[in-house]
Amino acid sequence: MRSAVFSALVVLVGFAAACSSTTPATTAGLQHVLHSGVVRVCSTGDYRPFTHRSASGDWSGLDIDMAHDMAARMGVRLDLEPTTWANLIGDLDTKCDVAMGGISITLKRATQAVYSAPYLRDGKAAIVRCADVWKFQTLGDIDRPGVRVVVNPGGTNADFDGERLHNAQVVTYPDNNTIFGQLTGNAADVMITDASEIRWETSQDRQLCGVSLDHPFTFEQKAYLVPRSASGLQQWIDQWLNIAQHDGTYAVLSQKYLGAVIGP
Repeated sequence: MRSAVFSALVVLVGFAAACSSTTPATTAGLQHVLHSGVVRVCSTGDYRPFTHRSASGDWSGLDIDMAHDMAARMGVRLDLEPTTWANLIGDLDTKCDVAMGGISITLKRATQAVYSAPYLRDGKAAIVRCADVWKFQTLGDIDRPGVRVVVNPGGTNADFDGERLHNAQVVTYPDNNTIFGQLTGNAADVMITDASEIRWETSQDRQLCGVSLDHPFTFEQKAYLVPRSASGLQQWIDQWLNIAQHDGTYAVLSQKYLGAVIGP
């Protein structure tokens, strides 16, 4: 069954490439993966429920499971490469074929790399101590002098805080795996991050609650990133995503990690 799916995807990608009159260079990414027998996936490992890398080096998360499914259908081995949000684009261009792990679509990243079709809708919201929910009902409540907003550097959370917060104190904290302890430990009052991450964290720690989850401050979507020169690989990933979203693969993982089937 997997081989039939793989063959169908290769035919579809080849047909799309022929119809768009692409040059051989545009399919170099796909052909390199197929010939090498390895797909190298960059991931930060610090953004649950999409990607997590334990101290012992074990990987888990929705997009890690999706990466395993992608490699299996492609018929190649999966190599997971750790990266950081600040180095994501640079590592994609030098040591990875794909970047996966809760990556938001932004216009800035779209000038530097190519996105797959989106697979999940999202948006920025706030996470606070449950005892303080009444204090922070709106973005205006958060953006006040004396409010400490903790943020991980190098990603869209930092971009949001830099653009939208003018009065609150923004405190940078480098480890996204332990950043929510800054809230429970009273070292910070608020963190603004994606609603999907907040749903996961609040399910793990009952001291924390989400604000504006149903009406996020922004509209965002998640997708996978490939180098700009690898349009053939991008087309293959789009076809694989389409199949995974319709054969139950993505639905099972979304339910497991997000508590619901959330699409694009």
